[in-house]
Amino acid sequence: MAGRNDLKIYDDAAANWWSDDIRWVRILKNMVPGRLKWFDRHMSWEGKRVLDLGCAGGFMAEALARRGARVTGLDPAGQAIEAARSHAAAEGLDIRYDIGTGEEMSYADASFDAVVCVDVLEHVRDLTAVLAQVSRVLVADGRFLFDTINRNPLSRLAAITVAEDLLRVLPKGTHDPDMFITPDELAAALEAANLTPRRWSGLGPVGLNRRGDPVFGPIPLRTVIYMGVADKTAP
Repeated sequence: MAGRNDLKIYDDAAANWWSDDIRWVRILKNMVPGRLKWFDRHMSWEGKRVLDLGCAGGFMAEALARRGARVTGLDPAGQAIEAARSHAAAEGLDIRYDIGTGEEMSYADASFDAVVCVDVLEHVRDLTAVLAQVSRVLVADGRFLFDTINRNPLSRLAAITVAEDLLRVLPKGTHDPDMFITPDELAAALEAANLTPRRWSGLGPVGLNRRGDPVFGPIPLRTVIYMGVADKTAP
């Protein structure tokens, strides 16, 4: 039986990533428009060099490319990266995909105007190292756009007990609740990496689609999933 923070699920689902046959993968796709409804308010994507950190099979990367961004996707799941490459090619999208982790990015300093990192920070083995790398690869006035899961009894109930154990909308073992991050903890870690938090929002279900899957959007409460924007600042 897999333990918590099981990242093999992304490779296991890679062959069907874009098929809409797997409910939890469909739900990940459903979250992209909700995230971008808020991110779009804080970033002009056209012509910008953007890193999608933890891109998996490419849902966010393709959405950003369609907004005119010059997108690079990075993820440790090699099969998911292959699925992303194949789908982008079929769609005629020029997206670079690389295999790797946020802790050990090989990109040159100041390679990107923005880094987008969703559904990732609560999975990384070294948050401090990841944020240091994000800061390094951003240009001097670059922007970091992210979301993650808060750590409290309600978020554990929602993300583990309900989503994994009861509704089965996520595979069991997807998350380790001990790796969830409070906004105060993340704000401090961002500041330590010379990334100044600017704005915050919650992200949550705002309805259901015709398949009975949740549709997501910005919400006032940051109790479970929350989004943020941070700007690179001088050390």
